[in-house]
Amino acid sequence: MLNISSNKIQESIPFSGSKSLVMTLPLKENQRRVRLLTGILISAFIMLFLPWTQNIRSKGYVTALRPDQRPQTIHSIIAGRIENWYVAEGDYVAKGDTILRISEVKDEYFDSLLLPRTQMQVDAKASSARSYGDKVSALNDQIRALRRNNILRIQQTENRLRMAELKVQSDSIELVQAKVNFDIGKYQLERAENLFDEGLRSLTDFETRKLKFQEVQAKLISSENKLLSSKNELISARIDLDAIDNDFKDKLAKAESEMYTAMSSQFDAEASTTKLENQYSNYERRTGYRHILAPQDGYIAKAIQVGIGETIKEGDPIVNIVPANAELAVEMYVQPVDLPLVKVGNKVRFIFDGWPAIVFSGWPQISNGTFGGVVIAIDQFAGPNNQYRVLVMEDPEEDAWPDLLRIGSGADGIALFNDVPVWYEIWRQLNGFPADYYTQEQKDQAASSKK
Repeated sequence: MLNISSNKIQESIPFSGSKSLVMTLPLKENQRRVRLLTGILISAFIMLFLPWTQNIRSKGYVTALRPDQRPQTIHSIIAGRIENWYVAEGDYVAKGDTILRISEVKDEYFDSLLLPRTQMQVDAKASSARSYGDKVSALNDQIRALRRNNILRIQQTENRLRMAELKVQSDSIELVQAKVNFDIGKYQLERAENLFDEGLRSLTDFETRKLKFQEVQAKLISSENKLLSSKNELISARIDLDAIDNDFKDKLAKAESEMYTAMSSQFDAEASTTKLENQYSNYERRTGYRHILAPQDGYIAKAIQVGIGETIKEGDPIVNIVPANAELAVEMYVQPVDLPLVKVGNKVRFIFDGWPAIVFSGWPQISNGTFGGVVIAIDQFAGPNNQYRVLVMEDPEEDAWPDLLRIGSGADGIALFNDVPVWYEIWRQLNGFPADYYTQEQKDQAASSKK
């Protein structure tokens, strides 16, 4: 059998003189390089199947979770002149502490006794309104008295009218009786005259009968006068009855006119009183606005108006204040293409400015120096930069955010999504596809439903 190991040209023919042939022979160093490259390729191939956490990165900044805990600017409600500063930038102020005092610059508020004098005007107008009210009450009493008096007068006049009617009736009967007596007397007188002429009666008897006839005639005339007088009284009673009603209406109209005038004056006085009370309340509130107070606990960040004697207008900003003990959150912005991937409750990792971190965005488990967050709110419209604002708060299941973290600090957010193989993520990035919309659990459910 032929021994291959002994069949070497190098042993029979030396290569030392053949440089080109020597260069083709493999060296030990080149062999190590090949093995190293092979190991790297195998490792890279294996790494292609490692799990990778899909994510999107976005810049943001630290803010307060609640709107009332965010930095705010204190404005002046009234125009004035700065008189005193009681704080400096960086000072801590409690709610209600005085920041500065201003004085009035409008001449209608210069009076030092403005409030007492306005109160005097209010009291005077209120007294005037009460006086008019008393006058209205008095006129109401007068009107009620007129109505009662009118009823009594009408009853009295109706009684007089009834008495006049009865008297007319009585006088009419009396006149009829007088006429009957007159006819009888006339007949008796004629008969007495005939008897006297015949000589059957004496002259004395005739003259006596004649005198009686004169009395009957006089009584007839008196009865007629009495009847006419009774009729006149009846007419007068009727006229008085109509006059009473007219007089009552005239007095009632006059009293009601005076009452309505008094009521109008009363309402006008009450309106003026209310206006003065409103003015007094405005003056009183305005006096309180001369001292600019801290709306909540916080730190004075920046004085916008400075110096003593500087004049400010209504609504001018005076000082910036940063609330203390604010619950921090992060405002980050995402592109519209990534917005469907972000949901309330998603996990986010943050790298805060000033806190070093070692980040492996695809392997958050081995990242160091990052802090956890949870998405709590997503805007419904894009901002001026055509991006959507996402509000993220501290994750209660993670380590607390740094105590020295301040509002306005920069934050680099990493929103975490599905776990996919590395090769799939590389393929997605090369093709510019967005991250997966569905979780792996949802994919498995969809595949099982198809089966």
